[in-house]
Amino acid sequence: MSCLTFAREMLKNLFSPPVTTEYPLKPKKFVPEVRGKVVNNIDNCIFCGMCQRNCPADAITVDRVARTWTINPFSCVQCRGCVDNCPKKCLSMQEHYTDPATAKTDVVMQGKPLPPPPKPPVAPKA
Repeated sequence: MSCLTFAREMLKNLFSPPVTTEYPLKPKKFVPEVRGKVVNNIDNCIFCGMCQRNCPADAITVDRVARTWTINPFSCVQCRGCVDNCPKKCLSMQEHYTDPATAKTDVVMQGKPLPPPPKPPVAPKA
């Protein structure tokens, strides 16, 4: 009886397409729900620090005074918490993961410096 079951399974597999993908020949297609790596559009960032407060892995550091945004991509757990809580929507997730590297380095992005404060108006002399 088990021989017939095996023969039926073997014939089914011979005439059906493979279940696995041919990775080197066909690149992987990501679905929209896949989480990838965090990308910051630094021109829209206001350095509020919401992404830093919502990061469970403490992978993001925001410095308001120096206007720098730093992420350690090897500590990031791709939870998407920073992207969902950004008030300016300057953070997004790319569909591919962090590239392999031999050294763990932080990605530091420098924002535009703040404009100087306006000078108070001078009262006219009477």
